[in-house]
Amino acid sequence: MQSFAYLRFVNLQLGGMSVEMTMLALAILLGFVQLFLAAHFVTAERGLGWNVGARDNTEPLGGRLAGRLDRAFQNFKETFPFFAAAVILATVLGRHNWATLWGSQLYLAARILYVPLYAAGIPVIRTLVWASASAGILLVVAALFMT
Repeated sequence: MQSFAYLRFVNLQLGGMSVEMTMLALAILLGFVQLFLAAHFVTAERGLGWNVGARDNTEPLGGRLAGRLDRAFQNFKETFPFFAAAVILATVLGRHNWATLWGSQLYLAARILYVPLYAAGIPVIRTLVWASASAGILLVVAALFMT
């Protein structure tokens, strides 16, 4: 890890957690932010009756912003389990190195950036940011195999 000391992210540590576990905790909070954003805009479009109802025969969303925020949240839910599993496994195995530091921070930074890009409907850059988040996960996974 010393050879990569000059390649630092913020290396944020909160509550006595490692950088990787801090990124995991912040990713959980990001998930809730996305949940509440999507729920707010979807409910604004469909109404409170839909929100508290059984949601049988739900029509597709008509509004762009509500649909985009909902899809961004669905996408988060697709990648988060892989990230969480990788960080937890790295922590349990005691694998903390440049790859776990960079990977965990890259994942969170890219996922934060992804939300406004998706909401604004920016296609190519959004995809590159998604790929960066995925690369972050793969870095953490790669660290599991490093000795």
